[in-house]
Amino acid sequence: MSPPLSASPCTIAQAAIRLSCLASDSATADRPGRGLVDVHCHILPELDDGALSLADSVAMARQAQADGIAVVCATPHIRDDHDVRISELPARVASLQRELERLDIGVRVAVGGEVAQRAAERLTAQELQGVSLAGGGWVLLEPAPGPLGIELDELVERLGASRLRVIVAHPERHAGADLEERLLELVARGALIQWTAEFIAEGTGGDFVAGLARDGLVHLLGSDAHSSLAGRAVHLSAGLARLAETLPAERVAWIAERGPWAVLRGDTAVPP
Repeated sequence: MSPPLSASPCTIAQAAIRLSCLASDSATADRPGRGLVDVHCHILPELDDGALSLADSVAMARQAQADGIAVVCATPHIRDDHDVRISELPARVASLQRELERLDIGVRVAVGGEVAQRAAERLTAQELQGVSLAGGGWVLLEPAPGPLGIELDELVERLGASRLRVIVAHPERHAGADLEERLLELVARGALIQWTAEFIAEGTGGDFVAGLARDGLVHLLGSDAHSSLAGRAVHLSAGLARLAETLPAERVAWIAERGPWAVLRGDTAVPP
């Protein structure tokens, strides 16, 4: 039997070795290895509840670079309690990118947003396209508070009719008794499921989440980092190393690189 996610964590050195092997494997597949992609990060300064200042954003980018992350998707909250204007996001991302280049930090920042379920129901297809990850049409969707419900399934289907595809953010925070059933319904409608890297790394979900991973219900990891000063770091490698304990290398390579890069390109992303 494969070891559960609750097994003792890998050391940083073991994680680095695993990820080095995965990058090497993916480089010989359908494209060259390009590095990790953080699809969920609140790195833009002084905007939502994320980075407190430009210096904080820079420190978050340094965390990402040290962890082997090549691209960070800037995903501020798009919801009623934050005054985030979608039209301003490209300029904000460009400003931060210029600062990272000035400091010779080799991390690219991509436009995006974490769109609340209720906000997504009122935004136009054009607005949602504008806040999709790297503009590729994949929308990072924050479920409504509480357990996942059938309304989310219906929203994913409606967005699909507008040629928009959905990544469901942090399902571990929306777990009800029927979590697996709800995730299966979302995946059947074409959604990808993004788990928080730290949650996976710490093995918090134990055997249950390990089973979901083996059943193909873990597609992407995101740091969901909000600041370099407290909370989750802009790290993915420890979560990927934990997944490598229970999933085949091909699946982990897809979660680590192939899937996220397909999302950034706006391609159809079909997990193995």
